[in-house]
Amino acid sequence: MKYAFYIMSLVVLLTACTKLKENLNSETTQGPGGGGGGGGNPAALLQGAYAALNNPFVDQTRWWACQEHSSDECVGPTRGGDWDDNGIWRVYHNHRWTADHTFLTDTYRELLQAQFAATAVLDNNPTPQQAAEARFIRALAMWAVLDGWDQVPFRPTTLGDLTQTLPEVKKGLDCANYIINELEQILPNLPPGNGIGQASQNAARALLMKLYLNKGVYANRAAPTFAAADMNKVIQYADQIIGTFPAYPAGFPPNFFDNFAPNNDVIGRELIYTLRHDNGSGFGGNNQSRWYCTLHYNQTPSGWNGFTTLGDFYDAFDPNDKRRGGGSGTTIDNGYYPGLSNVTGLHVGLLLGQQRNQLNQNLLDRKGNPLSFTKAVALKETGNNLEVTGIRVIKYVPDLAANFPANNDYVIFRLADVLLMKAEAILRGGTATTTPGGYGNTPLQIVNNIRTHPSRGLGPLASIDLETLYKERGFELYWEGWRRNDQIRFGKFLAARTLKPEVSDPKRLLFPIPNEQLTINPNLTQNPGY
Repeated sequence: MKYAFYIMSLVVLLTACTKLKENLNSETTQGPGGGGGGGGNPAALLQGAYAALNNPFVDQTRWWACQEHSSDECVGPTRGGDWDDNGIWRVYHNHRWTADHTFLTDTYRELLQAQFAATAVLDNNPTPQQAAEARFIRALAMWAVLDGWDQVPFRPTTLGDLTQTLPEVKKGLDCANYIINELEQILPNLPPGNGIGQASQNAARALLMKLYLNKGVYANRAAPTFAAADMNKVIQYADQIIGTFPAYPAGFPPNFFDNFAPNNDVIGRELIYTLRHDNGSGFGGNNQSRWYCTLHYNQTPSGWNGFTTLGDFYDAFDPNDKRRGGGSGTTIDNGYYPGLSNVTGLHVGLLLGQQRNQLNQNLLDRKGNPLSFTKAVALKETGNNLEVTGIRVIKYVPDLAANFPANNDYVIFRLADVLLMKAEAILRGGTATTTPGGYGNTPLQIVNNIRTHPSRGLGPLASIDLETLYKERGFELYWEGWRRNDQIRFGKFLAARTLKPEVSDPKRLLFPIPNEQLTINPNLTQNPGY
């Protein structure tokens, strides 16, 4: 009961009172990890800090949306009267957001609240491991704010009168170096191995890889450079992570989509850090939105008939790539997933064409038309076929037994991403090393070991360069929330593409600081061009 009391107290603190929430919008936290007293239970507060990550990272309108809808992987078309939301999805895709964009504002605020929740742990005499876990949570939230907005407000403590002193703001490369220092300090006190629902040494190493790989981006997003010393740190942490996995090919599951299944905490062999979702205990967030937001109303499970991918992205896949999946009904093909397809007819991957049920009967849309998904899609759909336009994406295997939350742990870091980051770091000037476990020593070997694994089912490449690696990251990591980050680092984000015919203004490499935050904290300044 005490645990429940402290968790509920934290929830009330963060969400219940509008005026208080506004005071805390920029009252984010950063400190050495443990000053201050306070009477809170650190174990309960730590669970509250983990829970505070769920909405900003998992909900379809938050961090995932600004990373995917702004890229070439995802679009949210308005379908007649559905999914208009005052154009909020369209401006994501065509890069016309403003400082009053509701979802960007909410994402920024909730990431700062996660930082605050983590620092509340540090103010209440945690054990060394509890403090390290809280500092990891805070570092992850700080990194997301840095990556999206470049300006991260924080305080060293939650104690005292937060209304009297404005929070400091860390920016750009200085902020990246600060987070790196935090993570490297806490490594010895984190649990070894991977973090399935809990911070761990490998989770911290994977986040360090992201920071070192993108240091040049945070110094100059329009023209990043990549120092060999930074790339060698990426390689160093990659090898430390890979060395904890079984030797190739056992580090990958037999089915690619096992990484995203309802029991992925057991069968998802690649998982390095996840947000825990457990329907039995009620712990988790809106993870089922990953399939609800794309499935049609008449499919099983029934969805919201919203988001799709683009035909150009689909066409870039090798047709034999098991990661592309697809299909429907009883046909056993690359998208057939036992326990789902035989029960519902739904397949996993990128769904194009006629959809069927478990009896292999053709499904219809609500207008009586064949439910046959098309490559063609528009930002504003009209006409008789508006319910079927766009290729649907099922990356997470729907949990047919649980509703909210579904049991699929939400994946933040996994092995294939680490391997691809190592390959990229070598291509950008890092020194190749002997990779533990036979996963490959050169960029070509690393990428080919991913491609030719039975769970991917492709032949090897003859050569590799940065352009090829960028494409491989898309094939492997689509809809996992990394595309904007990748596109900026590879110089692709501003380019014209399907449904975005113009090259974007360079100011779009950053999101605007929300106007509500500028009002609360004068130490923040609006990003250039907004």
